[in-house]
Amino acid sequence: MPARDLPIRPDLDQLKHQAKDLLHDLHDGDPAAAAELREFHPEAVDPARAKLADAQLVLARSYGASSWPRLVLACRIIDAIWTDDVPALRSLILKDPHVVKESTLLRSRNWGAPMSYAANLGRDRIIRVLHDLGATDHQYALGRALLQGQIGTARLLHELAGAPKLPNDALGGPAYTLSASGTAYAFELGARAADDSGQTIAPVDVVLETDSRKPSEKHAILEMYVQHGATL
Repeated sequence: MPARDLPIRPDLDQLKHQAKDLLHDLHDGDPAAAAELREFHPEAVDPARAKLADAQLVLARSYGASSWPRLVLACRIIDAIWTDDVPALRSLILKDPHVVKESTLLRSRNWGAPMSYAANLGRDRIIRVLHDLGATDHQYALGRALLQGQIGTARLLHELAGAPKLPNDALGGPAYTLSASGTAYAFELGARAADDSGQTIAPVDVVLETDSRKPSEKHAILEMYVQHGATL
């Protein structure tokens, strides 16, 4: 059976319904449900005798969580970030400190650990709390902020990280989303459009081929590339 990926903002109530539906299918003798039970349950369980806890565990493991409580925790952390609920997030992290360095969406890695996830949304208060609680993904979070055009958040992350030098691929995120503001700030932080030999390293191809649709932003980004030494 294929593994599942959580949506960007999962709904815990919907996941509870999915677990109940899976249990119903197991009791009805559905072959796909039985195959999923065999693949994701660590023990041999008779589908006809499966309990709700078994269905919840199977569902959680199919989403990349080690257990149903871990899946629930992921949903609650995400809700706290979206609603900018600092006390709730602090409480959740203090109870399970290791999650501050784990992928917020479990199997899906693009949005990163909680600090990087918060950077996508420009949740600066959340980011400060996560920094104090031991988060270490500042560089990746900075890249996500640039990709999303969250310039104030990018400034905060750059400061919290100790003003690091940007990697050569720093322009890639804002190129994909056609964020002119993200590109401009990346250049402000020292990103380069060409290497020491004059060879273009700016992601011109990404700007031209992205599925984003912002003609004026695309033009502005290409202009910035040229101003910083890129050859089109």
